This record gives sequence, structure tokens and C-alpha cells, in this order.
Amino acid sequence: MDTFAMNQAWGLKTMFGAMNGQVDGGADVALSLAQDTTTPRRRCRAITVAGGKGGVGKSTVAVNLGMSLAMAGRDVMLLDADMGLANVDVLLGLSPSRHIGHLLDGTCGLKDLLLPAPHGLKVIPAGSGARRLAQMGTGEHAAVIRAFDELQDPPEYLLVDTAAGVSDNVVMFAAAADDVVLVVCDEPASLTDAYALTKVLSRDFRVRRFHVVANMVRHAGEARALYDKLARVCDRFLDVALDFMGTVPYDEHLRQAIRRQSAVVDMWPASRASRGFKQLAGVVDTWGEPQRPGRDRIAFFGGRNASVTGW
Repeated sequence: MDTFAMNQAWGLKTMFGAMNGQVDGGADVALSLAQDTTTPRRRCRAITVAGGKGGVGKSTVAVNLGMSLAMAGRDVMLLDADMGLANVDVLLGLSPSRHIGHLLDGTCGLKDLLLPAPHGLKVIPAGSGARRLAQMGTGEHAAVIRAFDELQDPPEYLLVDTAAGVSDNVVMFAAAADDVVLVVCDEPASLTDAYALTKVLSRDFRVRRFHVVANMVRHAGEARALYDKLARVCDRFLDVALDFMGTVPYDEHLRQAIRRQSAVVDMWPASRASRGFKQLAGVVDTWGEPQRPGRDRIAFFGGRNASVTGW
């Protein structure tokens, strides 16, 4: 077994052991867990931004939605869950020295990964070009999700930027969230891949509600047509509920902001794209506290006593 594999195995054992009070110094861990239960933690809403197809603007939506919420005074964390091909740090011009891989091998905790971004947004980076992260197994995905239970002061919002496709690397993070935001654009493959992701999440993980964002649209009619096409096929073949969350209009300012490694809502707050992102943030802020009755799978901020099976 190579050094990373041994470190990773130890890190996972330590992480899961700590959640059950079974690491070295178990009495201290048990005491800290007992103390945590006396003070109710502030409820965090976890929102996954997904879409199935690459190139629809998932990361751009996640970054600018998170920044918009932070600019409105909300406490927001943004997890880059595109393991192996991370780009949130690049979009924001950040230079991480550690990533999720270091969390898994036990060399740092989740708080050690937090990168400060403008307006108080906090970013949790994944690794870029790290093949071992792209090949994470079920236990490792669960370990990342369960690591958020260790935060003593959870944020108001956790945004999760997923990879493209319907692999475990996508669906497990999406299923662990309170809400799934589907990003679509005016391409046939965008709609078919969004439908495929919706099908997998509803069939295999019993996710029933999805919020749809039409990205890079020319006008409101185009956005509504995209939503209607997806809604029709979902209504016909799936037991899910879709709602039209809003639009992000095509805007050259957004492309310029990406080139400058900044959020468009920060660089050009009055631009058309920025107004779209701020409207999306306003919608999110009306959702209120999440309700999690009878959750039978691992979830972000699901509690230390949640089963690590159930996928």
C-alpha cells in the first residue's frame, strides 16, 4: 500500500472514529460530543448546483450565487465538489495550498481548507489534476459530507458545485443536499443530460424537488421555453416536482469577469448577469430553514449519528 493510501485509510478511520467517539482520547471526544448536544446548532441550508452536461455554467452560477448571498450579508460556504477538475479557485483567483485530498488523508481538518474570498464568501477547494480525487469511492464521498458535521458554527448556506455527468462524484453530493439547482442552457444535450441527472436522483435517491435555472439566455421567452421542455418530459416519465427558479441572461460582462478571475456580481454589480444572479439569491433567501424529516441517507449537516450507509 502506498503512502497516500495508508494516510488516507488512517484519515478516514480517524474521521469516522471521531464521529463515534472512538479515536485516541475517546473520553475527551465523548465529552465534546455531549457538550455539542446541549446547544442547538444553527440550521444550514445545503444547495447543490448541478446540470449533468459540462459547459452549461454550473461553476459560474455557483460562484456568483454564493457571492450574491454573501454580499447580502449571509454567511456562505462554497464547496468545489468537482473532484479532480476543480475550478472554483481559478474563477475567483485564489491560490489554495491544500485541498479535499488533505482532508481525506488526515493531514488537516475542514476548517483548515477554508479560503477567504471577497465579501466574506468562504471556499473549500478540491484538487485540479488529482486523479486520485476523481476516483474517490463511496466511503470517501461520505467522509467529505460527514466532515461538515464537525463545524461548530455552520454557515447559513452551503453551496456545492458539482462535476458534469451522473457519476457517484455528482449524485452523492447532490443527494446529500437540501435542494438541487439544475442549470440548463439552450443546447439539446443540456436538456437531455439534466433529465438524465434528474432521473438518477429521483429513482435511486428519492430526490423529488428540483429548481431550474436557465443560463446564458437571450430573453425571457427562451428561458421559459427551456424550462417547459424539461418540465414536460419530467412530468410524463418521473415522479418529481420542478420549479422555475429564474434566469441568467447572456452578458459579455460575465465572460470578461471569468477572464479576470472574478465574480461578475463583484466586478460589474449593475450588469444584466449580475441582476440575474441577485434575483436568484433573493429567491434562495425566501426558502427559509430546510426541513429534514425522516432523512434516510447521509446528508450535509445531517448529524453525527446518521448512518454511514444508505446510499
